[in-house]
Amino acid sequence: MNTALAPEPAIEVIGLAKSFKNLPVLRSLDFAVQPGSIFALLGSNGAGKTTLVRILDTLLPADAGTARICETATCENPAQVRRSLGLTGQFAAVDEVLTGRENLLLVARLLRLPDPPAIASGLLERFSLSDAADRPRGTYSGGMRRRLDIAMGLAGDPPVLLLDEPTTGLDPQSRREAWQLIRGLAESGTAILLTTQYLDEAEHLADHIAILHEGTIIQQGTLAELQALLPPAITEPVTKRPSLEEIFLELVGSNQRTDGSQP
Repeated sequence: MNTALAPEPAIEVIGLAKSFKNLPVLRSLDFAVQPGSIFALLGSNGAGKTTLVRILDTLLPADAGTARICETATCENPAQVRRSLGLTGQFAAVDEVLTGRENLLLVARLLRLPDPPAIASGLLERFSLSDAADRPRGTYSGGMRRRLDIAMGLAGDPPVLLLDEPTTGLDPQSRREAWQLIRGLAESGTAILLTTQYLDEAEHLADHIAILHEGTIIQQGTLAELQALLPPAITEPVTKRPSLEEIFLELVGSNQRTDGSQP
């Protein structure tokens, strides 16, 4: 019999609640995120996703319950929690005028990391940005911008990454690039909490999905477990037509193979 203990959750939330004045925003949330997994929190605008992220990254106190990052409570040792976290939101917090390298050097120095130039070079290579390292960030494509945003969040090599609607506003090709990057991070052992309102994003990426509605997690589980909640659809022979996204990606990819251009 295997007696090895399961790893402690990288993120653990128990009974978490938050209100603004008399308006409850989060109501007794319970969930856990394991190392090397992607936990998707699905919810429409106003469901409470960003409020949860702000509590986890210590920017906002909870009214009740406990949130732990790598076994440290956010309310007890916020400095330690912040050292364990990387954060990328839907709106980038990087400088448009600085180059990609300069942005990474800046964040490495702010974090007081040893050898910022080596860290910046390593992240540029890891996220396939070396060729654009010395170009202003404002000249980057949508996919390149998102890669730089995530690279900055990982400057201190944190074990936990919070992604708050990271593909909002991206075109289909840039979204696919971001998805591949997120999967790769999880495979390398990073625990990822992904908030999104895109159902297909959760389907493609998540190991575990929670549905947040009006501040309450109304259901959570794997995709297969959630699919089992509804009866299977009756299938009939049909001709499947490609989606507009599939057409777009195929045409763009074919054009690149023809003329050798890059996005």
